[in-house]
Amino acid sequence: MTHSAREAILVVGAGDATGAAIARRFAREGYIACVARRSADKLTALVDSIETEGGQARAFACDARREDDIQRLFATIEQDVGPLAAVIFNIGANVWFPITDTTERVYRKVWEMAALSGFLTGREAARVMLPRQRGTIIFTGATASLRGRAHFAAFSSAKFALRALAQSMARELGPQGIHVAHPIIDGAIDTAFIRDTFPDLYRKKEQDGILNPEHIADTYWQIHCQPRDCWVHELDLRPWQETF
Repeated sequence: MTHSAREAILVVGAGDATGAAIARRFAREGYIACVARRSADKLTALVDSIETEGGQARAFACDARREDDIQRLFATIEQDVGPLAAVIFNIGANVWFPITDTTERVYRKVWEMAALSGFLTGREAARVMLPRQRGTIIFTGATASLRGRAHFAAFSSAKFALRALAQSMARELGPQGIHVAHPIIDGAIDTAFIRDTFPDLYRKKEQDGILNPEHIADTYWQIHCQPRDCWVHELDLRPWQETF
């Protein structure tokens, strides 16, 4: 069951595509959509669009790699906005580097973005949800969560770690009423980056060949709505043309 009256949801990594779509989807159901990224100025358009549609939204500047930033974010939302019913970790850290060109700085930064920040977000979500014995925590996975491709050592290592975190939290928190899920996004998403960088791939959009962020958001909403006798932990989302 869902409880939207004055409750909040949080999207950490509310980018212009998937993160924004998730926030809008939950806001349409009556939740106050709290959206966070390093620069709050980049969230103005998203907040305005949600409010134009009749929803409620709050923007927060937060570096999810910093423990004090994440703790302050959760404390502010719980005190000033409402109890968190769902927390979605959606930070992307996809980089392409040959192994011999992968510096310690690159590897560490990708790990901090995709793994450490996921841990901090998940831990704080658990801390506020456990006393209520309910809530949803969703970690966005990727193809790299399942296999390490050439030139993606840093990204795959971090996404493997995030997947293990999600599994561990699901086993620990599920029996205490907290639903932890790890959807794997296995395919290109309709983003400005894909449009500008891979025009041939982007043309597949006309044949439903790349993922629509709004449809990803629908799936996240469905995960949140699942009855506890039939919870999913991991599922794959990919276009019908995608090979796997």
